Amino acid sequence: MTDQNPSSDRGGAAIEAERAAEKLTFTGAARWMIILCTLAAIGLAVNQLFNLRLGGFSFLEGMYLYLLAGLFLSLTFITFRAWGPPSAVVPWYDWVLAFVTLGISAYFTTTAGVSLDSGWEYAAPPTAVWCSVVLYLLILEGTRRAGGMVLFCIVLLFSLYPTFAEHVPDPLNGFTQPFIEVVPYFMISSEASFGIPMRAFGNLVIGFILFGAILQFTGGGRFFNNLALSLVGRYRGGAAKVSIFASGFMGSMSGSVISNVLTTGSVSIPAMKRTGFSARYAAATEACASTGGVLMPPIMGATAFVIASWLSRPYVEIMLAAAIPSLLYFFGLFVQIDAYSARRGLKGMARADLPGVRQTLREGWLYIAVFALLIFLMVAFRWETTAPFYAVLLLLVVNQFNRKDRMSWQGFLGVIASVGRTLAELVAVLLGIGMIVGAFQATGLTGPLANELVHMAGSSVPMLLIMGAVTSFIFGMGMTVTACYIFLAVVLAPALVQAGLNELAVHLFILYWGMVSFITPPVALGAFAAATMAGAGAMRTGFEAMKLGGVIYFVPFFFVLNPALIGQGSPTEVVVVLICALIGVWFLSAALQGYVSFVGPLESNALGRVMRIVLFVAALMIAAPAGGVAGMSHVTLTLVGFVLALLPLSVAWRAGRQCGQPA
Repeated sequence: MTDQNPSSDRGGAAIEAERAAEKLTFTGAARWMIILCTLAAIGLAVNQLFNLRLGGFSFLEGMYLYLLAGLFLSLTFITFRAWGPPSAVVPWYDWVLAFVTLGISAYFTTTAGVSLDSGWEYAAPPTAVWCSVVLYLLILEGTRRAGGMVLFCIVLLFSLYPTFAEHVPDPLNGFTQPFIEVVPYFMISSEASFGIPMRAFGNLVIGFILFGAILQFTGGGRFFNNLALSLVGRYRGGAAKVSIFASGFMGSMSGSVISNVLTTGSVSIPAMKRTGFSARYAAATEACASTGGVLMPPIMGATAFVIASWLSRPYVEIMLAAAIPSLLYFFGLFVQIDAYSARRGLKGMARADLPGVRQTLREGWLYIAVFALLIFLMVAFRWETTAPFYAVLLLLVVNQFNRKDRMSWQGFLGVIASVGRTLAELVAVLLGIGMIVGAFQATGLTGPLANELVHMAGSSVPMLLIMGAVTSFIFGMGMTVTACYIFLAVVLAPALVQAGLNELAVHLFILYWGMVSFITPPVALGAFAAATMAGAGAMRTGFEAMKLGGVIYFVPFFFVLNPALIGQGSPTEVVVVLICALIGVWFLSAALQGYVSFVGPLESNALGRVMRIVLFVAALMIAAPAGGVAGMSHVTLTLVGFVLALLPLSVAWRAGRQCGQPA
């Protein structure tokens, strides 16, 4: 029986809509519209990013972004219905909106050069003004369809904010401008809809999403799932441990928690239930693993590329910085699952049901080679924008020599249609949230707001971080991860950086806390989606996911206070801090589950509960990123944590020896 509450009802509606959308199959003119627009956009991106100058013509960046936006925003009206359930039947008025979008984008493309030279964002001619108004309305409607009513209302409010900014009390008071002047600024300037979010999409996101889709459809997803099965499937809790690797990897490619739960969960959740996991725990495991996938290199979903563009840094720097926090999160999941399995005496999967390591590698080693090429091109040559296209080309060539997963022409068209629908949804959202950025730029509010936040927090870094975490969590409940990140990068990040924190760590901090809402009630859409598939209670699954993914609440504070945990420090410092953090995460996970892996259980009696609290405190002290607590230095705090942990560890060891339970 599922929990009945308003939050789960809203979550259930969103989950059912996404599930229905996943199953849609477009045919006829709609399918060919999606395929042709997507192929045109990919070709346009290849021409621009490789500087091919086909036809002897080179596009300005603005022209390129207008064309991409027009192609994909038009597909939003083909793939998403104005109201009612998802449907593959496209009404006549959606065709009209799609072609109007293409026409408006063509106008802005052809006038991009004149617009740039004449400063149309501040003094547009009448035709450009009215075309801007039409495009503004189309973007709002596209955002509503792709991002939902909550995001639509937020974007609408902020897009109108410059028209009444001077009437808003401090700290949000700003310059007021007429609506007819604000809209051209949103549509023509490089600071709003066609600013950083769309530049990140055009330069980075499109190639990596194409790579992820091609990899999945050519058998790469099944190969990595089989590899995880062959490596850890036979150990206790093997089905859940496989889910961590498989769902984490697929989440990294797709960048969507919900769609990842709905795809990999259909296999992993039944497997976990068959090997003794409760429905609730199986659903929580899938939700946590899928959430972590969006935080895991090398792909990390779309938001990581937006971070790279926002900070004007190579994507490989973002990828490497995110590696250690991602390791800590998945290590925490792994240890908790091991402790849960040991506490309940769960076994691994039968060897007969598992693929062999050698056979799996023999059949799929080429997928590893493709990944190696991708990472090599990004790290060695810094080809972040073009590397995924080389990887896609190699993947398509390799696939033709694989009889089992060889992609047919119809299969290829199906992949392109799927990619087009994904990119259309993303572009509609990015264009909408770009107006939030533009609103703060137009009113001149960004700098003063950061100063005001620092003043409100009393220049206290911990208070600012807590304010940032709560704000990120709240906005993460009603917005997509990318939308939440961009909003907070404008409003909150400057204040945290101004307080003396590492800039890259601050932006990753916002990303992590924006993801927390996927496993935290009352929204917890990732947990609710998994609970629906497992037949478990939604709210109880959400709370189970909170405990299982508990590391995610602490790791952002760790690395933002000590950037060595994102690789910002000397090699010695990074290694020492990482080792302490891993031990701290191990103890933290043990305290949450009541079992110390490789040591023994902490019983559910009064002594055991006290020892779990002691171990929890010790874990935070060991993993603590800085000193200053009770006047102790960082080293002293860590040493005290180790000494404090000895007592619960000895109790767990003694309990394990008495009951003869394997560690």
